[in-house]
Amino acid sequence: MLNENIKAIRRSKGLSQQELAVKLNVVRQTVSKWEQGLSVPDSDLLIALSEALETPVSTLLGETVAESEADEVKALAEKLEVINLQFARRKALRRSALHWGLIAVCVGILAVAVILAMAGSPYLGWDYSAPETAVMGVAIHAFEWGFVRLAPFILIAAAAGVFLTRKRG
Repeated sequence: MLNENIKAIRRSKGLSQQELAVKLNVVRQTVSKWEQGLSVPDSDLLIALSEALETPVSTLLGETVAESEADEVKALAEKLEVINLQFARRKALRRSALHWGLIAVCVGILAVAVILAMAGSPYLGWDYSAPETAVMGVAIHAFEWGFVRLAPFILIAAAAGVFLTRKRG
């Protein structure tokens, strides 16, 4: 019982046998013998051991001590690893969605440019005396005017975004 308690408490405190031995001014083999149940510390060493492990002597001599602190740290580390993996997956998914969205913007701009080039600005030949065609001609002209001035900047920014969000590795 004492041997198991010494070992469990030492591990829960994150100490090696050598580190505990240094604190107690004994050799590592002495601590090993205590933990194997081959010998027991005398009363002076038992008090020093309780101080080094920051544990009451009664706990050392009492019931078996569970390695709860070490288990809690291990469980916490596992939970943090799972959370980190989830964050990494989300980040990769967002990066991929942004990447493909920027590619779609580039393709859309190029498609509209091709359509406008093939159409040859038909609104210039429309009869603006009819109200329906006049409004439609002005709307198309406004769209084309804005597109011609803004599309190159948007295309360059989207292409740069596609380059920056590409998968590395």
